[in-house]
Amino acid sequence: MKLYRSTAVTAGVFFLLTEVAAIAGVAFYSPILNGADYITGAGAEGSILLGLLFELLLVIAAVATAITLYPILKWQHEGLALAFVAARVLEAAIILVGSFSLLAIVTLRQQFEATPDADPATLSTIGSTLVALRDWTYLFGPGFALGAASLLLASLMYSSRLVPRGIAVLGLVGGALISLSAIAVMLGLYGQFSTLGLVVALPVFAWELSLALWLILKGFRPVSILSTPVPSLTPAAREASVHRST
Repeated sequence: MKLYRSTAVTAGVFFLLTEVAAIAGVAFYSPILNGADYITGAGAEGSILLGLLFELLLVIAAVATAITLYPILKWQHEGLALAFVAARVLEAAIILVGSFSLLAIVTLRQQFEATPDADPATLSTIGSTLVALRDWTYLFGPGFALGAASLLLASLMYSSRLVPRGIAVLGLVGGALISLSAIAVMLGLYGQFSTLGLVVALPVFAWELSLALWLILKGFRPVSILSTPVPSLTPAAREASVHRST
């Protein structure tokens, strides 16, 4: 059971890192998102690069949650466990595309400082386009893909009872809401960063936070782990596996 306990704590820490890194990243590179004249203005490269560093940490932590939990989740349903890993990898890849677009803006600003005779209007247009690309990646990465991953993980947690079902239900609700919200924003029903959009995102944030704290403080429910069959094993091998885990 010590192996399962360490796995739960590790996964919980990675979930907490995704929350902290996501919030810190947006806070640090907000000037590049809110300043239309960032490329030709004063700029704040140190803050931007620090924010992108946090976003890189977010990408690593997001994938690490799936990799850490996979050995446990595959006992419940290997196909859904693989789908959860794929959804997390997809989310991370989309986030990286947005990060690269912001890095391109930083590069343009550095080039403008070296050649100040460049057309500011053209650079501003390019910068706005790259920011728009980042906004779309934020919608489909930490929006739709995160919702899909949350639905997959929460369904596995609900059926296996590895964590209290109340937490799993919060994940099902949060995952569904954030995915539907991404579709609603894409259809133009409301703004991505509107009050409604932010409120709809709260349940999935609460889901990941509560899951992280439970895994760190309580871990998996041992009865759920010990009673979970491994489909690929014979009865004798399965019994031996259970004895080894205890």
